[in-house]
Amino acid sequence: MIRINNLTKRYEKLTAVDNLSLDIEQGEVFGLLGQNGAGKTTVIHMLATLLKPTSGSATVNNFDIQKEPEKVRTSIGIVFQVPSSDDLLTGYENLQIHAMLYGVDPSIREKRIQDALELVGLTERKDDQVKKYSGGMRRRLEIARGLIHSPKVLFLDEPTLGLDPSSRETMWKYIQQLVKQEKLTIILTTHYMEEADMLCNRIGIMDKGKIIALDTPTNLKLMLGGDIVKLKLKKHDSDITVLKNLACVKKIESFDGYVILGVDDAKKNIPEILKHVDVESVESSSPTLSDVFLKLTGKNIKEQAEGGFLERYVQYDKH
Repeated sequence: MIRINNLTKRYEKLTAVDNLSLDIEQGEVFGLLGQNGAGKTTVIHMLATLLKPTSGSATVNNFDIQKEPEKVRTSIGIVFQVPSSDDLLTGYENLQIHAMLYGVDPSIREKRIQDALELVGLTERKDDQVKKYSGGMRRRLEIARGLIHSPKVLFLDEPTLGLDPSSRETMWKYIQQLVKQEKLTIILTTHYMEEADMLCNRIGIMDKGKIIALDTPTNLKLMLGGDIVKLKLKKHDSDITVLKNLACVKKIESFDGYVILGVDDAKKNIPEILKHVDVESVESSSPTLSDVFLKLTGKNIKEQAEGGFLERYVQYDKH
């Protein structure tokens, strides 16, 4: 559905996207993860024909983003990071205007609007002004608007940024329902690792304009060597050589009286590990995508999420 070949975007001395090549299959939910400035939004804007690449090429639904931009635009829907619906209009009126702008046939326009409202759970609030909507409702309206012309590809750029945890989980359910009912290809950018883990078939981790890791969420987490087991030893100089020979132990590090192990199926194998060392305490956890991101980039993605959100809203209000 999407084919990207050596796509690059430069701004004078800054390279925002650096020689990116990627294929995304029909019906796939593909996640782009990265801190602010990694190049995620620039990729989406180029694929959506909002930015021209410096070099390279890409096709969306078999249409070239530079040679056939109008056909690309009819093939895509997009939900931006900042709100773009009209506060003074009702939810229904926002969808009606969008359908007219996209040339949705009048004979099916009303049905498309009603179907989109129902899909995102806004039928009962369709006649309320958008300024009366909660943040979650407004994001759902913008997803409905992106679907009104039956696109093949939907870009969701930080769809739950700024929402409270309850609204975020509700949005996840709507996105899952959307994939199931509409059979769309979705490209999702997010700062929330649990969101990507739950929704995405594959994930590309971006850093400095490049994809530095690409795989399923499960396989990315397996890169860290299984579950993490932290042992506090009774004696700092205990011999841990025997642990290195256990089949279940994939990685081992020690410091300041602690031993950190990468273990296959920690719940099952901790009893065997404890036969060989005397410990004061044991902690275990499963690796997360946040752990993977930190390992690959040396950065914590969540540190920038909310700060970047507020900064973008300040810029939005200024304009």
